[in-house]
Amino acid sequence: MEFLQSADFWIGLVKIIWINIILSGDNAVVIALAARSLPPEQQKKAILFGSGAAVVLRIVLTVVAAKLLALPYLQIVGGLLLLWIGVQLLGDEDEGEEDGKEYGSMMAAVRTILIADLVMSLDNVIAVAAAAQGSMVLLVLGLAISIPLVIFGSTLMIKLMERFPIIVMLGAALIGWVGGETIASDVSLRGVMAANPWLLHAAAAAGAVVVIALGKWLSRRHAAPAT
Repeated sequence: MEFLQSADFWIGLVKIIWINIILSGDNAVVIALAARSLPPEQQKKAILFGSGAAVVLRIVLTVVAAKLLALPYLQIVGGLLLLWIGVQLLGDEDEGEEDGKEYGSMMAAVRTILIADLVMSLDNVIAVAAAAQGSMVLLVLGLAISIPLVIFGSTLMIKLMERFPIIVMLGAALIGWVGGETIASDVSLRGVMAANPWLLHAAAAAGAVVVIALGKWLSRRHAAPAT
């Protein structure tokens, strides 16, 4: 337990917690969007299971993230997957409102949370790993402490989404933005992006627009009366 008396240990722990506070905002949005379709009594379970599993996933990813990010086309596939998730979450926004609220499946919500977190965390975990400086104890402890932060953020987002529906669209746009950035950050496009830095922001904006446009179209399609 000598590491507990080391100043470097505590500095590293504070760094990891702070990094997670900064980088977990988009993850909290995804968790809230996925859990909002559940019955109120299942929302807390989905947030707890999704957040806990996502943190465990991040610990595993930290070991292999650098190697995964070096694989060409992986981030393109991941980014497209994020765009699809954003469209699906926004497309379900108005479903079931006419005949009473129609609730989704908790397993489906947790699955969506894990898939989205897997893609969104690939580059994030590199920053966490750098702060841990090879200490697995520091890494696990720092990420474990971040669980209540993500849970609190997700719970707050669900309440805000219920009160201000516009946040649902903004959350979906955020997922699209991250999806566009992820695609543009793929190693196969590194040369193009280095020569044209503005393309990264353009791809991110395009991702947000695609998610909003397709999500709204899907939402209207769900709301249209059957003929």
